[in-house]
Amino acid sequence: MLESLDLSSNNLSGRIPEELTNLTFLEVLNISENHLTGFIPQGSQFQTFGNDSYYKNSGLCGFPLSKRCTTDEVLEPSQEIEPEFEIGIDWKITMMGYGCGLVIGFSLSYLISLSGKHEWLVRFIHKNIHKKIIRNKRSTHRRGARRS
Repeated sequence: MLESLDLSSNNLSGRIPEELTNLTFLEVLNISENHLTGFIPQGSQFQTFGNDSYYKNSGLCGFPLSKRCTTDEVLEPSQEIEPEFEIGIDWKITMMGYGCGLVIGFSLSYLISLSGKHEWLVRFIHKNIHKKIIRNKRSTHRRGARRS
């Protein structure tokens, strides 16, 4: 069971999540020397933590700190970004695209194999591989000639 949580000096920013008040078994909390803002959540164990738990977080307000919160700070909900949108791409959409690509690719390969006309595909792949091998040999010769 987690009895002590030390997140000090981690450059954390934003508000303290309300969900932390659900950790009723916490005896020690240290979130000092971060960049936290907003009100300190009230409830259960948070009532027992002293000022030193929140030291050097100038944006925090509320009990047990002497800085009182304004109504804007208390009533305004957190404007945090949902984790799935942090990088700008939703992983669910990416996986749907990947799945569709797999289905289409396997379907086309199945249709080509059924038709029996896959020789053109074999020739195309063979020709491209042959071109790449020739290019690699030429570039290796050129690099080798320069080093000499």
